[in-house]
Amino acid sequence: MSEASSTAVDSHTNPLLAAWQTPFQTPPFADIRPEHFLPAFDKAFADHSAEIEAIKANPAEPTFENTVTALERAGKLLSKVSAVFYDLVGAHSNPELLKIESEVALKQARHWNPISMDAALFGRVSKLRDKAASLNLTGEQARLLERTWTSFHRSGAGLSEAAKARTAEINERLAHLATSFSHHLLGDEQEWTMELGADDLAGLPDSFVAATKAAADERGMPGKMVVTLSRSFVEPFLKDSARRDLREKVYKAFIARGDNGNANDNNAVILEVLKLREERAKILGYPSFAAYRLEDSMAKTPEAVRGLLERVWKPARARAMADRDALQALIAEEGGNFKLAAWDWRYYAEKLRQRRANFDDAAIKPYLTLDNMIDAAFDVATRLFGVTFVKRKDIPVWHPDVRVWEVKDAMGNHKALFYGDYFARPSKRSGAWMTSLRDQQKLDGDIAPLVINVCNFSKGTDGQPSLLSPDDARTLFHEFGHGLHGMLSNVMYPSLSGTSVFTDFVELPSQLYEHWQERPEVLQKFARHYQTGEPLPEDLLKRFIAARKFNQGFATVEFVSSALMDLEFHTQPAASITDVRAFEKQELEKIGMPAEIALRHRPQQFGHIFSGDHYASGYYSYMWSEVMDADAFGAFEEAHDIFDPAVAKRLHDDIYSSGGSRDPEDAYIAFRGRKPEPDALLRRRGLLNEPEAA
Repeated sequence: MSEASSTAVDSHTNPLLAAWQTPFQTPPFADIRPEHFLPAFDKAFADHSAEIEAIKANPAEPTFENTVTALERAGKLLSKVSAVFYDLVGAHSNPELLKIESEVALKQARHWNPISMDAALFGRVSKLRDKAASLNLTGEQARLLERTWTSFHRSGAGLSEAAKARTAEINERLAHLATSFSHHLLGDEQEWTMELGADDLAGLPDSFVAATKAAADERGMPGKMVVTLSRSFVEPFLKDSARRDLREKVYKAFIARGDNGNANDNNAVILEVLKLREERAKILGYPSFAAYRLEDSMAKTPEAVRGLLERVWKPARARAMADRDALQALIAEEGGNFKLAAWDWRYYAEKLRQRRANFDDAAIKPYLTLDNMIDAAFDVATRLFGVTFVKRKDIPVWHPDVRVWEVKDAMGNHKALFYGDYFARPSKRSGAWMTSLRDQQKLDGDIAPLVINVCNFSKGTDGQPSLLSPDDARTLFHEFGHGLHGMLSNVMYPSLSGTSVFTDFVELPSQLYEHWQERPEVLQKFARHYQTGEPLPEDLLKRFIAARKFNQGFATVEFVSSALMDLEFHTQPAASITDVRAFEKQELEKIGMPAEIALRHRPQQFGHIFSGDHYASGYYSYMWSEVMDADAFGAFEEAHDIFDPAVAKRLHDDIYSSGGSRDPEDAYIAFRGRKPEPDALLRRRGLLNEPEAA
């Protein structure tokens, strides 16, 4: 036992174990220190284990109440401690927390393995499932019973004792490897910066230069300018910097994260993860991890996923190859005698976009301030769902940059708290995500959720606001769509709350919400110049909308290639993959990946699928959901009103508020009146009827 976990910290001195005397019983972050977590986890694990034992020891015949509902009520302290811990690990970590995370990951696996594979619990749930038709259950209860049974079944509760023991060993090792993968990635990102001098700024807009100064300040380098490996730095730099040598340097560092042969190298981690996932899947009776993973999804099979991805890949690749030739011609026209490289694509694509659409991101960025885009996201939610947002200054937060709003429903009743943590910093992992400190449920009173959005936008300096690129603004709306899925949740049971849905359905509420960000009705109101307050000029707005489909071949190829790589990693025999780099090269050659475009996530930095398995064999989900979101927004377009009240009510009732309380396909059909139409995605991306490249 570690020194920290053996320290006697009781509920009087450990804020994680005490009742929170804060507004809405929110975590008192200022009082919580790293050394509080291990004792709190130990107490939470013990409490939960006792609750589980009581359910198993109940001599009465299984009922929904004494088994399924009892399981739902168990583990409240564990949920509370885990939510705070993982929020801090992701958004504001330190070496002490990261060290504790490795220990917690093992403890979590050792705690959950025996529960999820418990034959007695599975037996009780199976008895109820066998006679479900006679139990007079509500629709939500029937769904919960089925999901509870499925969870035990897929965890191996029906296996032999020897198979359970091996599965438990695998789960423990995978938990350790997932933590190692994310720590390695964070380590490589934290260790690399590129300092810019006055001669290195050609092409970079003032807002980007300001962000490099803010990043330097964060790292204790006042007066300097640094580029970091956060995507919010890398992509704008590759797009704007006129210095080809520096673009190459940044690009190569970015795609090498986790693949540098140093202490942070992830290649060996990946190989072991793949072997263990496949072994676990075969123990459970599946031919591959992908077959296991996808059975419990909307897609159902690897073949269905491959079918969608290949349907999109062909026209996307054709468009990308045509764009590549146009970019090479532009280089030649400018007198360049070099072949287009991956670190050139964004730079010359931006020039081509300026020529073809007379638009560049730098023109619109001064109109997209962070504060105004937050207000826009809120306003859309108010107009669609009647919820309002009131800033609160009295809610404890984990970093001074975090903002909190109270969310109220159309009647003015408290609905949720929403935390926004928007700026990049060294203590935060890269990317953007939604999570929660507490989920909505009505099992024990009307529990209001505490929902978080975390982003990595560049911070303005010298009193200047943070200016967002169109991609940043879309990310903000995307994560807020996830946030609404959590905040609008209206279910009885915790396990079905908010985003507790299939992975290939969970992206629908977030991706659908992006549509409003780029609508004239929203931009005309909220896109205002940060210096003059002038609204976005009509001409610039038209050019922005016209330019949206530009470079979609690149964006789609970048994504679909990563999704196909994920699928191949988890369908091909793990024993046949002995070198991650060689496998990556082989698979990219097989699909005809243009050399000038990189995977959106190379394997060694593919946290979606290797920092845990939530998206493993599931990265395709974004595209599966995009089929639905493109089709779903069509309901508003057909109503000739993007805020149509009747359509918005169906969207609220069938999608945003229902959580996992119903089958996702049934939920979609209830909203739309039919299944989604796949070509809506290709139309949205401007990829229909593209000729195949030679």
